[in-house]
Amino acid sequence: MTMQLDNDQLHKLLEAIAESDFQEFKLEGEDFRLEVRRNIPSSPLPAAPGYTTGIVDIPQVPTQVKPVEVASSSTPSSPPPAGAGSRADLVEITAPMVGTFYRAPAPGDPSFVELGNRIGVGQTVCILEAMKLMNELESEVSGEVVEILVENGTPVEFGQILMRVKPG
Repeated sequence: MTMQLDNDQLHKLLEAIAESDFQEFKLEGEDFRLEVRRNIPSSPLPAAPGYTTGIVDIPQVPTQVKPVEVASSSTPSSPPPAGAGSRADLVEITAPMVGTFYRAPAPGDPSFVELGNRIGVGQTVCILEAMKLMNELESEVSGEVVEILVENGTPVEFGQILMRVKPG
């Protein structure tokens, strides 16, 4: 029997593991091995011939990261100063998984988004590579990109803030 996991199944599996009390989880197929460890000092394990090995550390963070919401007030307030605005009026785009952050679809290609770009819901804003799978991250908000907090090719953690968007 051959076992294959698509990106969605892998993401759901990692979410389930993150919500569990498991400290260590191993899954093996004919041509892959998945090891997830939490709060255990990791030591590289040699891959068996023909296997691709990946170790994923899941930090102790909430599995559902919500956008920052602005609390409305009945008292009128002064408008925020021009520019990026305060962090309270920004929505954070966070990493839904551990991986490597890429701003463009391929080396030499233009970035998905730049500072000041307007983005829409469902628009690809970056790629996260996890276990040699390229996962496009789509925006869940429309607005203006005011901060990009991660450098291209940098490893990111689950829940790490990648970008901030001023909705609108």
